[in-house]
Amino acid sequence: MKLYNNSKIILDYWELAKVVAAHKTLKHRIICTIGSWDLLHIGHLRYLNQAKARWDILVVWADSDRSIKLYKNKFRPIIPENERLEMLSYQSCVDYVTLIDDIDEKWDWHYELIRIIEPDEFICVKDSYPEQQVKDIKRFVTELTELPRQAENTSTTGTIERTLKTHMVEVDDFLNKNKEQNAK
Repeated sequence: MKLYNNSKIILDYWELAKVVAAHKTLKHRIICTIGSWDLLHIGHLRYLNQAKARWDILVVWADSDRSIKLYKNKFRPIIPENERLEMLSYQSCVDYVTLIDDIDEKWDWHYELIRIIEPDEFICVKDSYPEQQVKDIKRFVTELTELPRQAENTSTTGTIERTLKTHMVEVDDFLNKNKEQNAK
């Protein structure tokens, strides 16, 4: 079930561009960032708060389920896109949220949303984009800022891997105990 009755969630890029233009008329500086935001954790929130502290309006782009499956794996995301959008919209540092599905099967980003929105700044995690992509992004923004990762011990992928490993060990132990009992 999709519930997009939250005024922070704007799916239509052109509608979002109108909202951003209105903010620019008011001399607000616009900062954008993109991410999966799957299993929202402390690193995500530190990052979003740092981004918001830089300028007036923070627009967060959440990767579509299709995009995440392409560049992560077929079992991701854990949290569906409509719930990730809603979760982000509840964060006080986030002004607007939209869904982005702008990559092709070769993982090439087409920059449609960044061209339409024309943010003042794009912020990303250091080393999250190859050098050529950083150059491409810089063509569409006044400033590109790369922040270091904000959580040393927490990542969505790490959490998933640790959880699966723990459960696999438990399943293996269970199966071995059943083998032993059946052998008696």
